Amino acid sequence: MTRLALTALAAGLLFSTAAMAATETFHATLTGAQQVPSVQTSATGSATLTIDTATRKATWSVTYSGLKPFAAHIHGPAPAGKNAGVMVPMKVGPSPITGSATLTAKQLATIEAGDAYVNLHTAAHKGGELRGQLTK
Repeated sequence: MTRLALTALAAGLLFSTAAMAATETFHATLTGAQQVPSVQTSATGSATLTIDTATRKATWSVTYSGLKPFAAHIHGPAPAGKNAGVMVPMKVGPSPITGSATLTAKQLATIEAGDAYVNLHTAAHKGGELRGQLTK
């Protein structure tokens, strides 16, 4: 094979691999009413989760006001109205909470199925004060 043909083949493989990669974005509005059981709070929040499906790298931004969380997580698998264990821990800091993690194939499938939620835990509500189901 000539050098030109090899270069063309390599370029084609590079572009076809890039074309297979996709980015998915999920959003959640965080409220006390979505907690199970629900809680009364004036705090509010929102979350955005972006996932590169080729690498399964998830990147998030969680904004909140009216509370001081000591923990934040993505929980699953669970539909709205049900509780589940922690899937992905988030490092808590001032709003917005940002970070990233590489998901397992099962975690990615759980999020894509709509069976994951973001939860912010506070001293007043250790089980969670704000919660929101992640949806596309």
